[in-house]
Amino acid sequence: MQPVLAGYLPILVFIVIAGVIASAMTGGALIAARQKPYPDKLSAYECGFEPFDDARRRFDVRYYLVAILFIIFDLEVAFLFPWAVSLKGIGVFGFLSMLGFLGVLTVGFVYEWCKGALEWE
Repeated sequence: MQPVLAGYLPILVFIVIAGVIASAMTGGALIAARQKPYPDKLSAYECGFEPFDDARRRFDVRYYLVAILFIIFDLEVAFLFPWAVSLKGIGVFGFLSMLGFLGVLTVGFVYEWCKGALEWE
């Protein structure tokens, strides 16, 4: 095996193990769970509205707001992973930069919380 490809062997092993575990969990759920579907369970569910309502009904802006807030905070948290991996190499400046980033993120989260954007009703 070439040295470059040998570095990818742990990733391949991880993918195979993850596939086996996922297949075992799905198969176990199909075998162990009660399979008694009823009409309400089989109906399409979208955005909290009744599925057999008028298709031209206006959506409440809260659905969009929650989706946008989730995407924003989820993507910002995703920036923590490469930062954590390279923390040793970037030093104190990188650490303080991330503290500033997390500070802005926290201020935005507190602002949204105070404005009631996270309240569903």
